[in-house]
Amino acid sequence: MYLGITMKRSMYAGSVRKEHIGQTLTLKGWVGRRRDLGGLIFIDLRDREGIMQLVINPEKVDASMMETAEKLRSEFVIEVTGVVVAREEANDKVATGSVELQVEDLAILNTAKTTPFEIKDGIEANDETRLRYRYLDLRRPEMLENFKLRAKVTHSIRNYLDELDFIDVETPMLAKSTPEGARDYLVPSRVSQGHFYALPQSPQITKQLLMNAGFDRYYQIVKCFRDEDLRGDRQPEFTQVDLETSFLSDQDIQDITEGMIARVMKDTKGIEVTLPFPRMAYDDAMNNYGSDKPDTRFDMLLQDITETVKGIDFKVFSQAPVVKAIVVKGGADSYSRKDIDKMTEVAKQFGAKGLAWIKYVDSAITGPVAKFLTSIEEQLTERLQLVNGDLVLFVADSLEVANNTLGALRTRIAKELDMIDTSQFNFLWVVDWPMFEWSEEEGRYMSAHHPFTLPQEDTAHELEGDLSKVRAVAYDIVLNGYELGGGSLRINHKDMQESMFKALGFSEEDANEQFGFLLEAMDYGFPPHGGLAIGLDRFVMLLAGKDNIREVIAFPKNNKASDPMTQAPSLVSKKQLDELAITTSENLD
Repeated sequence: MYLGITMKRSMYAGSVRKEHIGQTLTLKGWVGRRRDLGGLIFIDLRDREGIMQLVINPEKVDASMMETAEKLRSEFVIEVTGVVVAREEANDKVATGSVELQVEDLAILNTAKTTPFEIKDGIEANDETRLRYRYLDLRRPEMLENFKLRAKVTHSIRNYLDELDFIDVETPMLAKSTPEGARDYLVPSRVSQGHFYALPQSPQITKQLLMNAGFDRYYQIVKCFRDEDLRGDRQPEFTQVDLETSFLSDQDIQDITEGMIARVMKDTKGIEVTLPFPRMAYDDAMNNYGSDKPDTRFDMLLQDITETVKGIDFKVFSQAPVVKAIVVKGGADSYSRKDIDKMTEVAKQFGAKGLAWIKYVDSAITGPVAKFLTSIEEQLTERLQLVNGDLVLFVADSLEVANNTLGALRTRIAKELDMIDTSQFNFLWVVDWPMFEWSEEEGRYMSAHHPFTLPQEDTAHELEGDLSKVRAVAYDIVLNGYELGGGSLRINHKDMQESMFKALGFSEEDANEQFGFLLEAMDYGFPPHGGLAIGLDRFVMLLAGKDNIREVIAFPKNNKASDPMTQAPSLVSKKQLDELAITTSENLD
């Protein structure tokens, strides 16, 4: 259905204000809702800038226009021309609330079926429905605001880096598969049958090669891909702000990054952040917060009481490698035995055998393990600084299990008890990272970051010794308990890179097969260099006050890495597979 001839739009409907009173405007957009009152028809016209009230008066338009107006339904696309007038009763809930448009001409540009959910903020539609009709979900004002914010963030970042003489360079999307890190998304080659490209998990090696080419300062806002299990802050395809520099120290790179973040916070939120950001050693983060991405907006630190309980007659504590605790202020009344049993199940997910607890009430400890602690009650009370109403949770296990378990419970409890000031933006650096982490699945040490990270000079000799002692010149930036990004100085000498590959279990043949082009490049004057990458989606998510990055990605995947709207991934034709010399189980008889 189409009625009328379109005219040039005067402005956005949501941008009309008092200063436009008396002007004749042409507006275009979607019908938010229609109301018939005493012969008058009121329409909320919505576009990307907001909502404008339209009034159609039967005394001022002809019968055919009234007939058209009566056909209007939600989400019809319309064009109107009329005069801006002051509202008799202003509506301070919308920016256009002091004015309305007296319609003189109306055209229906397109009709619409009844939508599966109402186009408004705060809808109760489930995630799958929202993703199935993502183009409708994106019409909602709060979603549009998320993407305006994202655009402001990227604009601010580009301006800042351009001012510092960084060069924006695009790197390949079809790359070589590498064995380290998450699983690659593979792309079969038609012209080299049996061979595959990989979609890049990051532009890591190519940006290093740009430093070898003398570009000195590179950046890119780039799509990356990882075939890994999904969660609220992770998607199979994501965008990162990627930086690389030559001849700068790790401190220099952190300073540049802090300046970039400060610019973004000022430009998008009007917030002046304090520089420099705090720095925390990796070991301190794990021991005090139970996380390598600590949320410092609240206390409840992990406390090591191994020495305090060493001599008691309770083998679970006295014979454990480590006993650690967190004190939940006021938790005695907040958590019942049943609630704590639920937390015990959470603890087991992190490898803990159980969760011990006591409550401190009326200057005495109570609970299932209280009888074992009577001999050290005074000492324990003083060590943990207990006051009336405190709940204490204990984990007795390895240091890693105790830290991970209590770190997870610390965050869970803080959210449940509303202990977090959500208006804060707490940035910090986590530094002095271990170079390697042990993988039970692989049965070997893996790179904690990636195999191109420079080891700290005083631990580099352990590449041929105890890998657990090697520390990296690496740094992660953390915001409110989320890893915002990370970086490092890189290896730029061939012998050191070969030693790194050897430490990771690569044979010389394997190293050359996977990374021969990089090793060869190191024969041609590779400069000292380093860089960093920040997850753009996650950064915008936190700035927008959301808890899932799907809210700031236009067309995201669901938790099964599929798209309910387009039905991707999907089967392809046998002809396409034959061209690639690929046979799948679905194609076998």
